[in-house]
Amino acid sequence: MGRIFPEAWRRSSALPGRRPGERVIDAYARVLATGTFEERAAAADAWDAWESTHVSLDPHFVPGPLHEDPLQRQVFATLVTHYRASDAFLPGERAILHRVGELAHIPAVLIHGRHDVSGPVITPWLLHRAWPDSRLIVVEGEGHGGPESSERMAEAISGFATRSGTIA
Repeated sequence: MGRIFPEAWRRSSALPGRRPGERVIDAYARVLATGTFEERAAAADAWDAWESTHVSLDPHFVPGPLHEDPLQRQVFATLVTHYRASDAFLPGERAILHRVGELAHIPAVLIHGRHDVSGPVITPWLLHRAWPDSRLIVVEGEGHGGPESSERMAEAISGFATRSGTIA
């Protein structure tokens, strides 16, 4: 994302308390988990600004904080940075693409916005090609979420519930 928004990346990577050589994401995760109240609040604000930058290409984007409530902003930032700093808990050979054969028999619907620059469509496309029982829906007019993606998600969930017989 820093290649698309270098000025925003520079601002967000200048996190106070970042250690020399420390990955930006690791610094955020550490400060959000162990910093003082003030440090956590500042890091959450900075992360929210970065998140709102990379979703700004979405047609449904509204400028401003993504999370108005400071506590919600901090919870979101802590969760996201911990997840990303942990390489989505699937590093190296544990990565889902290396293990997709384990999912082959499980039906799935992958929903992704064409204009999601923080998570390009190549990722779900590669996953879909390797996962025989998956269906990929690319929402052409959205980026990182939006009303059509939410609608498609609700349809997919209803479809799975109907298939399993839990909804009449």
